[in-house]
Amino acid sequence: MRLLFLALGWLFVAIGIVGAFLPVLPTTPFLLLAVACFARSSPRLEAWLLEHPKFGPSLRNWRENGAIARKAKIAAVSLMAVSYAVFWFGTSPPFWRAALVAAVMLGSATFIVTRPDT
Repeated sequence: MRLLFLALGWLFVAIGIVGAFLPVLPTTPFLLLAVACFARSSPRLEAWLLEHPKFGPSLRNWRENGAIARKAKIAAVSLMAVSYAVFWFGTSPPFWRAALVAAVMLGSATFIVTRPDT
C-alpha cells in the first residue's frame, strides 16, 4: 500500500504542476491529495510539500483550519463564472446539460465561499 500511495502522491503532484499552467485545471486540490498520499507513504515528501515556498502556506492553511485565502476564492469563483459563460455561449448546450453544469459549479462555488478566510 505504501508504494501505491507514493505513486498516487507523485501522480497528483504532476497533475498539480500541470494545473499551475492550465487555467481549467486546479492546482491546490491535487496537491492536497498528494499531501494526503505522502502522509501515508513518505513523511519526508509530505514535509517537502507542506514547506514548499509557493504551495506550502495554502496547504497548511487547509490542513490546519480548512481555510482558503480570499484571493484564491475570488480567483476560483471568477474562473468558474467565465468558464460557464464560455460553455454557455460557445456550445449552446441543451437546457438539461446547462442546468447540470450550473448546479455542479454553484455547488463548488458555494463550498469554496463558505470556507474560512486566511
